[in-house]
Amino acid sequence: MKRLSVVVLALFALVVTGCDEGGGGSDSSASAPAIVDGGLRESQPVEESHRKEVVTGYLEMETGDPVATGRRVATVVEEAGGRVDSLTEQPEASSVLTVRVPADRLDEVVDEIRTLGRVTSLSTTRDDVTMQYTDLEARVGALRASVDRLRALLESSADVEALIAAETALAERQAELDSLEAQRRQLGDRIELSTLTVDITTDRLPSEQDSFVDGLVAGWNSLWAALGAAVVGIGAAIPWVAFLFVCAAVLYSVIRLITRRGRSSGTTGTPDTERTDSDA
Repeated sequence: MKRLSVVVLALFALVVTGCDEGGGGSDSSASAPAIVDGGLRESQPVEESHRKEVVTGYLEMETGDPVATGRRVATVVEEAGGRVDSLTEQPEASSVLTVRVPADRLDEVVDEIRTLGRVTSLSTTRDDVTMQYTDLEARVGALRASVDRLRALLESSADVEALIAAETALAERQAELDSLEAQRRQLGDRIELSTLTVDITTDRLPSEQDSFVDGLVAGWNSLWAALGAAVVGIGAAIPWVAFLFVCAAVLYSVIRLITRRGRSSGTTGTPDTERTDSDA
Protein backbone atom coordinates (compact mmCIF):
# COMPACT_ATOMS: atom_id res chain seq x y z
CA MET A 1 0.00 0.00 0.00
CA LYS A 2 2.84 2.38 0.79
CA ARG A 3 4.39 1.78 -2.61
CA LEU A 4 1.00 2.25 -4.30
CA SER A 5 0.50 5.56 -2.49
CA VAL A 6 3.90 6.78 -3.59
CA VAL A 7 3.24 5.82 -7.23
CA VAL A 8 -0.20 7.45 -7.24
CA LEU A 9 1.18 10.65 -5.69
CA ALA A 10 3.98 10.71 -8.25
CA LEU A 11 1.49 10.23 -11.09
CA PHE A 12 -0.73 13.01 -9.73
CA ALA A 13 2.22 15.39 -9.46
CA LEU A 14 3.26 14.50 -13.02
CA VAL A 15 -0.21 15.22 -14.41
CA VAL A 16 -0.46 18.53 -12.56
CA THR A 17 3.01 19.53 -13.75
CA GLY A 18 2.10 18.67 -17.36
CA CYS A 19 -1.10 20.75 -17.15
CA ASP A 20 0.87 23.75 -15.88
CA GLU A 21 3.39 23.37 -18.70
CA GLY A 22 0.74 22.93 -21.40
CA GLY A 23 -1.48 25.80 -20.24
CA GLY A 24 0.98 28.46 -19.22
CA GLY A 25 4.26 27.52 -20.88
CA SER A 26 3.86 29.91 -23.76
CA ASP A 27 2.83 32.90 -21.67
CA SER A 28 5.72 32.53 -19.22
CA SER A 29 8.25 32.12 -22.02
CA ALA A 30 6.84 35.13 -23.86
CA SER A 31 6.69 37.50 -20.87
CA ALA A 32 9.68 36.36 -18.76
CA PRO A 33 12.77 38.58 -18.93
CA ALA A 34 15.99 37.13 -20.30
CA ILE A 35 19.10 36.61 -18.11
CA VAL A 36 22.20 38.05 -19.77
CA ASP A 37 25.63 38.44 -18.14
CA GLY A 38 24.25 37.67 -14.69
CA GLY A 39 21.57 40.36 -14.89
CA LEU A 40 18.01 40.78 -16.11
CA ARG A 41 17.08 42.26 -19.46
CA GLU A 42 13.62 43.13 -20.66
CA SER A 43 12.28 40.82 -23.35
CA GLN A 44 13.02 42.16 -26.82
CA PRO A 45 10.48 42.31 -29.66
CA VAL A 46 10.54 39.50 -32.18
CA GLU A 47 13.15 40.04 -34.88
CA GLU A 48 11.89 40.53 -38.41
CA SER A 49 13.63 37.36 -39.60
CA HIS A 50 11.80 35.31 -36.97
CA ARG A 51 8.32 36.63 -37.74
CA LYS A 52 5.72 34.15 -38.91
CA GLU A 53 3.23 35.52 -41.44
CA VAL A 54 0.38 34.03 -43.43
CA VAL A 55 0.19 35.84 -46.78
CA THR A 56 -2.83 35.72 -49.07
CA GLY A 57 -3.28 37.56 -52.35
CA TYR A 58 -5.87 38.18 -55.06
CA LEU A 59 -4.94 39.18 -58.61
CA GLU A 60 -7.27 40.10 -61.47
CA MET A 61 -6.07 40.41 -65.05
CA GLU A 62 -7.33 40.52 -68.63
CA THR A 63 -5.91 38.69 -71.65
CA GLY A 64 -6.97 37.67 -75.12
CA ASP A 65 -7.00 33.94 -74.23
CA PRO A 66 -7.79 33.37 -70.52
CA VAL A 67 -7.42 29.59 -70.69
CA ALA A 68 -3.96 29.66 -72.28
CA THR A 69 -2.85 32.37 -69.86
CA GLY A 70 -4.14 30.36 -66.90
CA ARG A 71 -2.07 27.39 -67.98
CA ARG A 72 1.02 29.58 -68.27
CA VAL A 73 0.33 30.85 -64.74
CA ALA A 74 0.23 27.25 -63.52
CA THR A 75 3.58 26.59 -65.20
CA VAL A 76 5.12 29.66 -63.55
CA VAL A 77 3.88 28.56 -60.13
CA GLU A 78 5.13 25.00 -60.51
CA GLU A 79 8.55 26.17 -61.71
CA ALA A 80 8.76 28.31 -58.55
CA GLY A 81 8.18 25.24 -56.37
CA GLY A 82 4.48 25.85 -55.75
CA ARG A 83 1.34 23.98 -56.68
CA VAL A 84 -2.15 24.56 -58.10
CA ASP A 85 -4.92 23.77 -55.60
CA SER A 86 -7.88 24.51 -57.88
CA LEU A 87 -8.51 25.48 -61.51
CA THR A 88 -11.75 26.54 -63.20
CA GLU A 89 -11.79 27.20 -66.95
CA GLN A 90 -14.47 28.64 -69.22
CA PRO A 91 -13.18 28.61 -72.82
CA GLU A 92 -12.83 32.07 -74.36
CA ALA A 93 -14.31 33.60 -71.19
CA SER A 94 -12.32 33.14 -67.97
CA SER A 95 -9.88 31.06 -65.96
CA VAL A 96 -9.65 31.11 -62.15
CA LEU A 97 -6.75 29.52 -60.28
CA THR A 98 -5.97 29.12 -56.60
CA VAL A 99 -2.25 28.51 -56.24
CA ARG A 100 0.20 28.01 -53.36
CA VAL A 101 3.54 29.73 -53.76
CA PRO A 102 6.61 29.61 -51.49
CA ALA A 103 6.40 32.74 -49.34
CA ASP A 104 9.91 33.88 -50.20
CA ARG A 105 9.15 33.73 -53.95
CA LEU A 106 5.66 35.27 -53.96
CA ASP A 107 6.79 38.69 -55.20
CA GLU A 108 8.86 37.07 -57.96
CA VAL A 109 5.91 34.96 -59.12
CA VAL A 110 3.52 37.93 -59.08
CA ASP A 111 5.95 40.00 -61.16
CA GLU A 112 6.20 37.21 -63.73
CA ILE A 113 2.42 36.80 -63.87
CA ARG A 114 2.09 40.53 -64.53
CA THR A 115 3.85 40.07 -67.86
CA LEU A 116 1.17 37.65 -69.11
CA GLY A 117 -1.63 40.22 -69.38
CA ARG A 118 -3.07 43.50 -68.15
CA VAL A 119 -3.43 43.49 -64.36
CA THR A 120 -6.60 45.30 -63.24
CA SER A 121 -6.44 44.57 -59.51
CA LEU A 122 -3.91 43.23 -57.01
CA SER A 123 -4.24 42.94 -53.24
CA THR A 124 -2.25 41.09 -50.58
CA THR A 125 -2.86 40.52 -46.89
CA ARG A 126 -0.22 39.65 -44.30
CA ASP A 127 -1.43 38.09 -41.05
CA ASP A 128 1.16 37.94 -38.26
CA VAL A 129 0.86 34.54 -36.51
CA THR A 130 4.16 34.59 -34.67
CA MET A 131 2.61 34.35 -31.20
CA GLN A 132 0.17 31.65 -32.29
CA TYR A 133 2.94 29.53 -33.79
CA THR A 134 5.20 30.05 -30.76
CA ASP A 135 2.38 29.08 -28.42
CA LEU A 136 1.71 25.88 -30.40
CA GLU A 137 5.39 24.96 -30.32
CA ALA A 138 5.58 25.50 -26.56
CA ARG A 139 2.46 23.45 -25.88
CA VAL A 140 3.65 20.65 -28.16
CA GLY A 141 7.01 20.57 -26.39
CA ALA A 142 5.41 20.48 -22.94
CA LEU A 143 2.98 17.73 -23.91
CA ARG A 144 5.70 15.67 -25.56
CA ALA A 145 7.79 15.86 -22.37
CA SER A 146 4.74 14.87 -20.31
CA VAL A 147 4.05 11.91 -22.60
CA ASP A 148 7.66 10.76 -22.30
CA ARG A 149 7.48 10.91 -18.49
CA LEU A 150 4.24 8.94 -18.43
CA ARG A 151 5.77 6.28 -20.66
CA ALA A 152 8.78 6.05 -18.35
CA LEU A 153 6.43 5.70 -15.40
CA LEU A 154 4.58 2.88 -17.16
CA GLU A 155 7.84 1.04 -17.72
CA SER A 156 9.00 1.38 -14.12
CA SER A 157 5.70 0.79 -12.29
CA ALA A 158 4.50 -2.71 -11.44
CA ASP A 159 1.28 -1.83 -9.64
CA VAL A 160 -1.89 -2.60 -11.64
CA GLU A 161 -3.91 0.39 -10.46
CA ALA A 162 -1.04 2.77 -11.08
CA LEU A 163 -0.56 1.31 -14.55
CA ILE A 164 -4.24 1.79 -15.40
CA ALA A 165 -4.17 5.41 -14.21
CA ALA A 166 -0.97 6.11 -16.11
CA GLU A 167 -2.31 4.55 -19.31
CA THR A 168 -5.48 6.66 -19.09
CA ALA A 169 -3.48 9.84 -18.58
CA LEU A 170 -1.09 8.85 -21.39
CA ALA A 171 -3.96 8.27 -23.84
CA GLU A 172 -5.43 11.70 -23.08
CA ARG A 173 -2.09 13.45 -23.39
CA GLN A 174 -1.23 11.62 -26.62
CA ALA A 175 -4.56 12.59 -28.22
CA GLU A 176 -4.05 16.24 -27.25
CA LEU A 177 -0.47 16.12 -28.54
CA ASP A 178 -1.57 14.70 -31.91
CA SER A 179 -4.19 17.44 -32.26
CA LEU A 180 -1.71 20.21 -31.49
CA GLU A 181 0.88 18.78 -33.86
CA ALA A 182 -1.73 18.69 -36.64
CA GLN A 183 -2.59 22.35 -35.96
CA ARG A 184 1.08 23.27 -36.02
CA ARG A 185 1.63 21.45 -39.34
CA GLN A 186 -1.36 23.17 -40.90
CA LEU A 187 -0.24 26.59 -39.69
CA GLY A 188 3.32 25.87 -40.84
CA ASP A 189 2.03 24.98 -44.32
CA ARG A 190 0.10 28.27 -44.52
CA ILE A 191 3.26 30.14 -43.45
CA GLU A 192 5.59 28.41 -45.91
CA LEU A 193 3.20 28.52 -48.88
CA SER A 194 1.31 31.74 -49.57
CA THR A 195 -2.13 31.49 -51.16
CA LEU A 196 -2.74 33.45 -54.37
CA THR A 197 -6.00 33.56 -56.33
CA VAL A 198 -5.62 34.54 -59.99
CA ASP A 199 -8.80 35.58 -61.83
CA ILE A 200 -8.23 35.89 -65.59
CA THR A 201 -10.91 37.23 -67.94
CA THR A 202 -10.99 38.11 -71.62
CA ASP A 203 -10.25 41.66 -72.73
CA ARG A 204 -12.55 41.43 -75.78
CA LEU A 205 -16.29 42.02 -75.99
CA PRO A 206 -18.40 38.98 -76.96
CA SER A 207 -19.46 40.64 -80.23
CA GLU A 208 -15.96 41.79 -81.16
CA GLN A 209 -14.26 39.95 -84.04
CA ASP A 210 -10.70 40.22 -85.28
CA SER A 211 -11.62 40.47 -89.00
CA PHE A 212 -14.31 39.87 -91.62
CA VAL A 213 -13.11 36.29 -92.08
CA ASP A 214 -13.36 35.63 -88.37
CA GLY A 215 -16.88 37.02 -88.38
CA LEU A 216 -17.81 34.86 -91.38
CA VAL A 217 -16.41 31.75 -89.75
CA ALA A 218 -18.19 32.54 -86.49
CA GLY A 219 -21.49 33.08 -88.38
CA TRP A 220 -21.05 29.83 -90.32
CA ASN A 221 -20.33 27.92 -87.14
CA SER A 222 -23.33 29.44 -85.39
CA LEU A 223 -25.53 28.54 -88.40
CA TRP A 224 -24.43 24.92 -88.27
CA ALA A 225 -24.89 24.89 -84.53
CA ALA A 226 -28.43 26.24 -84.95
CA LEU A 227 -29.25 23.69 -87.66
CA GLY A 228 -27.87 20.90 -85.53
CA ALA A 229 -29.95 22.05 -82.59
CA ALA A 230 -33.03 22.24 -84.84
CA VAL A 231 -32.46 18.69 -86.12
CA VAL A 232 -32.06 17.42 -82.59
CA GLY A 233 -35.24 19.25 -81.56
CA ILE A 234 -37.21 17.77 -84.47
CA GLY A 235 -35.95 14.29 -83.65
CA ALA A 236 -37.00 14.76 -80.04
CA ALA A 237 -40.42 16.09 -81.08
CA ILE A 238 -41.36 13.29 -83.52
CA PRO A 239 -42.35 10.74 -80.83
CA TRP A 240 -44.49 13.34 -79.11
CA VAL A 241 -46.17 14.34 -82.37
CA ALA A 242 -46.97 10.69 -83.12
CA PHE A 243 -48.33 10.18 -79.63
CA LEU A 244 -50.52 13.30 -79.86
CA PHE A 245 -51.76 12.21 -83.30
CA VAL A 246 -52.84 8.83 -81.94
CA CYS A 247 -54.58 10.48 -78.99
CA ALA A 248 -56.39 12.88 -81.34
CA ALA A 249 -57.51 10.02 -83.60
CA VAL A 250 -58.88 8.04 -80.65
CA LEU A 251 -60.66 11.10 -79.29
CA TYR A 252 -62.14 11.86 -82.74
CA SER A 253 -63.41 8.28 -83.08
CA VAL A 254 -65.04 8.40 -79.65
CA ILE A 255 -66.76 11.71 -80.37
CA ARG A 256 -67.94 10.48 -83.76
CA LEU A 257 -69.33 7.28 -82.26
CA ILE A 258 -71.20 9.23 -79.58
CA THR A 259 -72.58 11.58 -82.21
CA ARG A 260 -73.86 8.71 -84.37
CA ARG A 261 -75.58 7.06 -81.43
CA GLY A 262 -77.27 10.35 -80.56
CA ARG A 263 -78.56 10.77 -84.10
CA SER A 264 -79.86 7.20 -84.35
CA SER A 265 -81.70 7.45 -81.03
CA GLY A 266 -83.25 10.75 -82.13
CA THR A 267 -84.42 9.25 -85.44
CA THR A 268 -86.11 6.22 -83.86
CA GLY A 269 -87.86 8.36 -81.27
CA THR A 270 -89.58 10.70 -83.79
CA PRO A 271 -92.60 8.39 -84.96
CA ASP A 272 -93.57 7.59 -81.37
CA THR A 273 -93.68 11.24 -80.57
CA GLU A 274 -95.92 12.01 -83.60
CA ARG A 275 -98.26 9.09 -82.72
CA THR A 276 -98.67 10.35 -79.21
CA ASP A 277 -99.58 13.81 -80.47
CA SER A 278 -102.25 12.43 -82.88
CA ASP A 279 -103.89 10.37 -80.15
CA ALA A 280 -104.10 13.36 -77.96
